[in-house]
Amino acid sequence: MDFSKMSFKEIEKHIKALDKDERFSYINILEQDSRKNVKGLALKLQKEKERIHNEIERLKNLWEIENNIFALGYNMVAGLDEAGRGPLAGPVVAAAVILPKNEMILGVDDSKKLSEKKRDELFERIQESALAIGVGIIDSNIIDKINIFNATKLAMKRAIDSLKIKPDFLLIDALKITDINIKQQSIIKGDSKSISIAAASIIAKVTRDNLVKKYEIEYPQYKFSKHKGYGTKEHYEAIEKYGITPLHRKSFLKNIL
Repeated sequence: MDFSKMSFKEIEKHIKALDKDERFSYINILEQDSRKNVKGLALKLQKEKERIHNEIERLKNLWEIENNIFALGYNMVAGLDEAGRGPLAGPVVAAAVILPKNEMILGVDDSKKLSEKKRDELFERIQESALAIGVGIIDSNIIDKINIFNATKLAMKRAIDSLKIKPDFLLIDALKITDINIKQQSIIKGDSKSISIAAASIIAKVTRDNLVKKYEIEYPQYKFSKHKGYGTKEHYEAIEKYGITPLHRKSFLKNIL
């Protein structure tokens, strides 16, 4: 490709139309161009290439736990995580995710480290890439009856049961599930160490956030879409002013009821 007779805008348009591997193949040619803005484009592409390389290396590290399990003969590893153990209102949601072996979904990480926009983007990409996704939802009434710890484990069991593919190994963030006949491993801070758990953390978080946002239609004065049911100052003030809703966890509000 001879860029010497093309304007910068024409070059930029041509490069943008290519997939990333093709774009990167032109870096050396663009670097040799005498025009400053074309050299700048080459530098931008080089930085993008390095960023993607570093991200892939990070993801390879996140696959290490799963790959060690695959080496033992297991094939369907499901990562499990939850969202919503701490809020004053709304359900606890658990997700189970089985990814294709060594699938590189750029950006997947502990959901707490990601912006809402990034979580939403990755939610869609995980849905497209995963072999199976299961979700379990336990509402506030059951949380009050059996406590949040048991409700979280129940949500995880329901997430496993809803998988269309039966896993032969479970990687669970910080918990151990009893009464289930599947080999499992509990990992402290697993959402930052295992790609399957990280993916599950994103699915659980986005699923729960989307549910809680809908509560604002019925209860606009509580501004659920803003705090997602967590105990912010604004949320406590709304409870003091308007009382509680059926969505609130009474067991979490004993001091003010």
